[in-house]
Formats: sequence, structure tokens, C-alpha cells
Amino acid sequence: HQIHKKSSINNEPSKQHQTKTMPTETKFDSEGFDLGASNEASEVVYEIGGGATSVAPPPSQKEEEEHKNSKSPIAEAERLKELGNNEFRQKNHLDAYDYYTDAIEACPMGEGMGLSGEELLKLREEFDEEQRERQAERHRRDMERRRGQQGKGKDGEDKKEEDDEENDADEEGEKGPAEFIPPRHTYGSKIAVYYANRAATSLHLGNHDEAIEDCDIALLYNPTYIKALLRRCTAKEHIEDTEGALRDAKRAYELEPTNAVARKNVARLQKIEEERMEKLKEETMGKLKDLGNSILGNFGLSLDNFAAVQDPNTGGYSISFNQNE
Repeated sequence: HQIHKKSSINNEPSKQHQTKTMPTETKFDSEGFDLGASNEASEVVYEIGGGATSVAPPPSQKEEEEHKNSKSPIAEAERLKELGNNEFRQKNHLDAYDYYTDAIEACPMGEGMGLSGEELLKLREEFDEEQRERQAERHRRDMERRRGQQGKGKDGEDKKEEDDEENDADEEGEKGPAEFIPPRHTYGSKIAVYYANRAATSLHLGNHDEAIEDCDIALLYNPTYIKALLRRCTAKEHIEDTEGALRDAKRAYELEPTNAVARKNVARLQKIEEERMEKLKEETMGKLKDLGNSILGNFGLSLDNFAAVQDPNTGGYSISFNQNE
């Protein structure tokens, strides 16, 4: 565009045919806005007189989502969990299971966050194996002491070394069995919910062993998670592990004495376990009696010839023999 300006004071000639060459990096439109300040990374607010101010463009939907996720690395997992909850409420347990699995897989793992569920289980298995080996070693040393082998035929240095081992074993025995303490995860409490929720779907689908494993992982992330304890209790009862089920129910009741479900489970499972133990005792005594009769039969006797009488004062038993039985 050509710029026209007529002189009214100095009678300057018209500049109708004069043009001013602008730098290639800057050009003006008919309104005088500076277009050369434009760039791909920002928007420009053009000002009268040729000025321009660069401003950042508003974030796109994708950028907003990325920003949201950068603030909360667990956000996508939480969204998937809610989808799973919706399916669970509608009794779509297979779909709920898949969403909870996706939520677990969306969780941030690794350095700075924490271990995955599978890694925690492996770590616990290695710890348990180490404890079994140490227990076997303690048992071996105990057997050697009972046989009177310790210190016999050994010089003073060997005797001192074995005495130190014995003291270490005694100290370990006093402390009791070591407890596995899993490393913490930044979002452990939330991940525990995803595993416990998936365990709930497995219970409805009849996959009790899988439900137990998911609850195991949930409790590694959050050892005081009541729902995981109660769901594992239910799963163990289904596979007739009433001893383990009662242990979980008692633990839940200890953590939350006002929990009615835990209280009822303890009372119910305690009765079942007592009946089971009584039945087991009868079966064991029956087998022992059969074994005893098979031995005594070689002498023309049976256990019926013997009677155990309990002393009401001491609680001890005395054995009496009746040859006529």
C-alpha cells in the first residue's frame, strides 16, 4: 500500500509516488500493525503504531490433559478405577476386572515411586526362603547341642566360636520370627485399593486363589487395609483354609474393633475352627490307637487294657492296667 500525505504548511510536493522500503523482517499492513513479531510458538497482540506483544497461546485439550497428569501421575489410574467401580455396581464383573487391571498397569512404578506388585511378591518369597534356611540352621545347631557334641574334642577357640553361635541363636529365638517389611510406594494406599477391588471381582467370579494373591499384594502396599483382610478371609474360607481365614478376621478386628463384619467373622470362624480341631484330634487319636493295638496285639493285649485317669487337682494323667479287658 502506498502512504499518501499532503503538505499544508511547507507546500511540500506530494509523496504519492514515493515509497519507503522497509526491512525485510518487518512490514506494515494498512493499519500499521507489526507483523514481523509473529512466530509459531506464541500469539501476538498488535498495537497501534507498530508495537507488538507476544503472548503464549491458550493450552490445547491435549496439553491440559498432559499438565493434569503431570501434576498427578496416578490420575489415569484413578479414572480407570472409577470406570471399574461403575461396572462393578452394575454387576459387570468381567468388565470391572479389566478396568481394575488397567488401573494397576497405569500406576507409576520404578525409581522414585516404588516396586510393582509382582516385584513385592518376589521380594517377600525371597525373604521367606531366607527365614526358612535360618530356621533350619538353628534347628541343626540345637540338635548338635542336645547330642552333646558342642565343645567336645575342640580347642578353646573353636569352643568360643560355637558359644558365640549359640548366643546368636538364643537372641534370634528371643526376638521371634522376623517380619517382612515391604518397601513403601509413593501411591501405595491407592494401588492397594486397585488390587483389593480386583480381588472383589475375582470373588464374584469364583477365582478364590487369584483373589487371595491380589489381597496379598494389597496388604503389602497397605498392611492395615481392612477390606483387603476381610476379602482374603472370605477367599480363604472358600478354599477351606479356616485357620488362615480366622487369622485375617482377628487381624481386621484388632485394627478396627468397631467393625461388625470382622467381629461376626471372628465368632463364626472361631467355632468352625474349634470343631475342625476337635475332629482332627479324634482322627489322630484313632490312628494312634490303631497303631498301638497293632503293636500290643503281638502280646495278646490292646489299648482297651489301659485306662488314663486324670487327677482333678494337678490335671495330670495316670495310666491303669486292666487285664480283664
